[in-house]
Amino acid sequence: MKTILCYGDSNTWGYIPGSAARYLRDQRWPGVLQKLLGPSMHVIEEGLNARTTVLDDPIRGGAVKNGLTYLRPCLESHAPLDLVVLMLGTNDLKHRFGFSAYDIAANVAALVGVIQQSEFGIDGKAPAVLMIAPPHLGKLSALAELFAGGTEKSRELAPHYRAFAAQLGCHFLDAAAIVESSPLDGVHWAADQHARLGNAVAELVGAILRDRSV
Repeated sequence: MKTILCYGDSNTWGYIPGSAARYLRDQRWPGVLQKLLGPSMHVIEEGLNARTTVLDDPIRGGAVKNGLTYLRPCLESHAPLDLVVLMLGTNDLKHRFGFSAYDIAANVAALVGVIQQSEFGIDGKAPAVLMIAPPHLGKLSALAELFAGGTEKSRELAPHYRAFAAQLGCHFLDAAAIVESSPLDGVHWAADQHARLGNAVAELVGAILRDRSV
């Protein structure tokens, strides 16, 4: 059985736009991925609301929300892993952090480095990595002040992610080409968008794992 870890934020957790509720397991994109890949694959959901890439959030949970702090223990907990699907960066767009699009991509690259330098893959090697650039922010309503300036930055993320993925030798997917954020809050996704991403990731994951088994 192949094991895939999906490491992300509220859109991996399955936050329903305009509410604090969560989609059902089979509606969330990792659940869609699991269904499509079938019983020969084990998909682990590791989504957390407000998770950042590499920094503590002084307002939303401090170090608990730091994606870097938890990454290595998470990898070790679920080892051995064949693949880590990494989709973070949306929360780094919050105005209080002051990151540029390049900074955010560099933060994600640092996380990829942790994975690639780990021994939590098969036979003590590192797992493969799929870096996903998150979708663009949409029209912001209640979250407008929190993400002030974020919509423009979100549109600049994918080229930087792509460049770092090429530099690091990991796989890349631009979710903005597949998913649109909900007009209800401009950050989270409708259920049909989870299905779209799950389908796209399933197609790519199959190719990645076939290549690694050759």
